[in-house]
Amino acid sequence: MENPESVKSALRTIQTENRGLSALAEAIAGPISSDFAKAVETLKNIKGRLIVTGVGKSGHIGNKMAATFASTGTPAHFVHSAEANHGDLGMITRDDVILGLSRSGETTEFKGILAYASRFSIPLIAITSNGQSALGKVANICLTMPDVEEACPHGLAPTTSTMMQLALGDALAVSLLEARGFSASDFGVYHPGGSLGASLTYVSEVMHSGDRLPKVTTDTSMAEAILQITEKSFGCVGVVGSDGLLAGIITDGDLRRQYSNSMLSQNAGEVMTPNPLTTNPDALASSAMAMLNEKSRTALMVTDHGKYIGIVHLHDLLRIGLG
Repeated sequence: MENPESVKSALRTIQTENRGLSALAEAIAGPISSDFAKAVETLKNIKGRLIVTGVGKSGHIGNKMAATFASTGTPAHFVHSAEANHGDLGMITRDDVILGLSRSGETTEFKGILAYASRFSIPLIAITSNGQSALGKVANICLTMPDVEEACPHGLAPTTSTMMQLALGDALAVSLLEARGFSASDFGVYHPGGSLGASLTYVSEVMHSGDRLPKVTTDTSMAEAILQITEKSFGCVGVVGSDGLLAGIITDGDLRRQYSNSMLSQNAGEVMTPNPLTTNPDALASSAMAMLNEKSRTALMVTDHGKYIGIVHLHDLLRIGLG
């Protein structure tokens, strides 16, 4: 069956925007590669904040860019170019760097912010399709995007161009993140809420320790080991040797599989399964969840240089939002 016109239109839009992204990739690999590298270096050495500015659809993209930079370790703020002419220039300091977005580079509302940047020698990075525009000429660094066809059939609604702006902003943010060595734990500082915050929680923050820890020694009687499994309600008990290091684990599944009349006359060291699945307190909760899922387990022993210090249960990870 032939696709309806709406589907054909959607495919044309995506194909057109995809050509724009391909052209942008070629530009970054070629004519604007040195300017891109300079932009990343400038942002890496920033003393103040990144001020992203634009109007219209470029302004909306700029808002998203500022949010992305801020969440990846670069203090950033969006200032609307028109509002800058009515007092918001006071938000920009000499320690800041301005990132201006305008496809044409001739946006009237940019005049005030361009003059302000020149007057106080504030570094200006431009993202535009016209390097010879007012914005492109004033900018210290100009990232000139390929001037490609908009997906809009009338060539009027910013579509391909805004997609390219967004991609270029993401490319800058990720390159800067990698240049700074910004880690997953750093990321967690800016994303404490929701499932993302949960995945960036440390095992040490959710594990049980101290009196809550189901623990016996290798010479503990099985009667006491079973009591520990029952009282601590984790479905298992960790078995440590005389050196305090984790030697093995006994689970309620082990009890069912190995049960015999002679079991109660044995000690924990004779019944345990050696080399249990473990993690460390500095591991991310998301990695603990991945290990439990992969091995189809419900609990994970936490060790520090071999010493049994905690236990994290599947329910603990589900409670903080992992799943």
